[in-house]
Amino acid sequence: MATKNAQDSKLVKPPVEFDAMVSPEQLLLNAEEAPKITDRLNLFPFDWRVETPRLMEIYNDSRDPGWSPAQLPWHELDVESMTLDQRYAIAYWFALLSVFDASGPAVFARAMIHAYETHEEDAIRKCFFSVTRDEMNHEEVCGKAITLLTPNGPLGYEPETELGKLARNNIQWLYHNGARYWNGYKRAVEMYPMGILFSSFLFGEVASSTLFHSMYQNTTIPVFKEAFRNIGRDEGRHLSFCLALLKEVLPKMSEEEKMTVTKQFRAGFIFLSGILYEPPAEFWHLPPTFLPAQRMLEEVARTAGFGILTLEERRANWRTAVVRLKTIVEPHGVKFPALPEIDVDGEDVAFDADKIVPIF
Repeated sequence: MATKNAQDSKLVKPPVEFDAMVSPEQLLLNAEEAPKITDRLNLFPFDWRVETPRLMEIYNDSRDPGWSPAQLPWHELDVESMTLDQRYAIAYWFALLSVFDASGPAVFARAMIHAYETHEEDAIRKCFFSVTRDEMNHEEVCGKAITLLTPNGPLGYEPETELGKLARNNIQWLYHNGARYWNGYKRAVEMYPMGILFSSFLFGEVASSTLFHSMYQNTTIPVFKEAFRNIGRDEGRHLSFCLALLKEVLPKMSEEEKMTVTKQFRAGFIFLSGILYEPPAEFWHLPPTFLPAQRMLEEVARTAGFGILTLEERRANWRTAVVRLKTIVEPHGVKFPALPEIDVDGEDVAFDADKIVPIF
C-alpha cells in the first residue's frame, strides 16, 4: 500500500481538468498555429489534387501490367544448346541493358520522391509509382537472363573463353559509366521543374519503345521474345504519361526553359546511344578495345537467334525515333538539337555530363 501511495504521488495531473465536454469554440480560443514548414523540399503537407485527368486515366489503366517476369517461359530456355560464347554474348547484351533498365527502379523512385517533395499533383506521383513498378519488372528480366546464362554473372564468375573475358571487361566499363550517370542524375534531378524532367524522360521512352519493338521483331528465342513484347508495351504506356503531361506544360514554358529542354535532348541522345546506337565519346569513358569487343559479341548473339540489329539498322531506327520526337516538340517552340551522328539537323548546344537526367 505504501508503494502504491508513493507511485500515486509521482503522477502528474493533466494541465486542465474539465467538468464537462469542451466546445469547439472554447478550444479554438486557445488553439495555436503549427509552425510553418519552410524546408524547400519536404513531403508534408499532403494533398490529392488532380490537375491532369488524362494522367490519372493512364495510371488507372496501368494498375495491372498484365504480365510478370516470374511467369515467362524461362524453363524453355535451352542454355545447354548454346555455345559458351553465345551465352556470354547474350548475357553481355542484358548487362548493357541493365545500365539503363536495371537502374530504372532507383531512378524513377528518386523522381517519385522528388515529386512528393515538390508537391506535384497526385496523378504525377502515381504515374512515377507505376513506372517504378514496371522498371522493377524490367530489372528482373535482366537479372534472370544474366544469371541463367552466366551463373553468378555479370561479374562474379570466371569466363572460360577469350570472348567471355572481353565481355566481362566491357561490363566493368559499362558499370563505371553507369555510376557516373547516377551521380550526375542525383545532382540534376533537384535542379529542374517537372516539365523539364518529363521532357528528358520523354526522350528515353521514345528510345526504349523503339529498341524493344525491334528486339521483339528480330528475336527468335521464345522467352526473350515474350519479354520484349511485354517490356515494349510498358514503355509505350510510359511514353503516354510523358506526352499527356507535356501537352499541358510545353506551351507554358519560358524561352530559357525551352532551351534547357533542347540541351537535355542532346544529353539524352548521347547517353542513350550507349544502347540504341554506339556510345559517343562526349559522355562515355571507354577503352579502345570496347567497341571491337562489343561488335564481336553482338554478332555471336545473333547466331543464337538473339535479335540485335546491325549497326546500320540501329542508326536508322534511332533516327526514326528522334525525328518522331522532333515533330512532337517543335510545334511548341522547342528547338531540337543537332545530332550529326545520325544526320539530324538542329540547334548546336553544349553538353554537360553533370546535369544529365534522361531515363530509359
